[in-house]
Amino acid sequence: MGVSEILCILGWLAILFSKDAWWLDIGRFLVGCGIGVLSYVVPVYIAEITPKNVRGAFASLSQLMIGFGQAFTFLLGSLVNWRTLALIGIIPCLVNLLGLFLIPESPRWLAKCRRIEEFEAVLQVLRGENADISQEAADIIEYTENVQRISEDGILYLFKWTYAYSITVGVGLMVFQQLGGLNGFTFYTSVIFESAGFSSKLGTIAAAVVQIPMTVLGVLFIDRCGRRPLLLISVAGTCLGCFLTGLSFFLQDLQSGKELIPIFVLIGVLVFLGSFQLGLAGIPWIIMSEIFPINIRASAGSLVTFVSWIGSWIIAVTFNFSFAWSSAGTFFIFAGICGVGILFVAKLVPETNGRALEEIQTHSLQ
Repeated sequence: MGVSEILCILGWLAILFSKDAWWLDIGRFLVGCGIGVLSYVVPVYIAEITPKNVRGAFASLSQLMIGFGQAFTFLLGSLVNWRTLALIGIIPCLVNLLGLFLIPESPRWLAKCRRIEEFEAVLQVLRGENADISQEAADIIEYTENVQRISEDGILYLFKWTYAYSITVGVGLMVFQQLGGLNGFTFYTSVIFESAGFSSKLGTIAAAVVQIPMTVLGVLFIDRCGRRPLLLISVAGTCLGCFLTGLSFFLQDLQSGKELIPIFVLIGVLVFLGSFQLGLAGIPWIIMSEIFPINIRASAGSLVTFVSWIGSWIIAVTFNFSFAWSSAGTFFIFAGICGVGILFVAKLVPETNGRALEEIQTHSLQ
């Protein structure tokens, strides 16, 4: 996390003092590298330090903070120029960098490195001075030793049949999270509204407003309802949102129901974005941080994060072309992908709520 924050700071400085496009490219590349690592390491760290009964809420809270940060940055972006925005972007990076001196190392990582005394001391601090950690500590150490006897970490080990289930779940969730059309809805919100004859300003404001309360609902219910039910509702909602948006453009192509087109597109976009924030935005990262055994966590997490950002890039690059080809067809394709995602979650994704990480990971190896 410390290295990632330094990369982000250097990236923002490169953007702030840029004299030509190359410096902007370098700055954006450095920020992208830092955020790419943080997007995986942060949920893993949260999963490794929190008790099983509140692990989902804490990880979802991180997603909520990301949502607030995005909304705040969009607001600032409308008030200040981009160099000032780059300067402001350095502030949270510095705060996080300094804050790392106040938080402990992950106890499970310490156990993996056989730093047992530090592991027990950190676990005691995290659970409270008077908490009895003996059973939890014993379970973590026993599991870590057993897994390390299986194999060492490395990209090649990911292709062992032993890890096929956990890799399939982790990669699959990221594929459906990104290829379901997220960047089409977020990057081109105003284009979608304008093409359907709805006010882009009102639509964009509504899209921004709906996401925060839905994220809050996700935080409140993730440890009460469980990961799978919330994820199923979320994926089904994104499927419905894509279908309604596609239907509005289908009616537009038929030149019928003109009064319904703006209503359908507004409902479709809001349903998609709200449903996405309810579960699909954060739960894949939570499950990914929970399901991988500690001996492959680094390489598996790198693979899954790579798949996520590649999927994000694919949709961002291709959306304009597909939208020009067929606006209705684009969203019907997204709806189809989300529909397959419903089956994937129902058939393959395990429920991890209320279970210790060691229990989850042992099950994924069977």
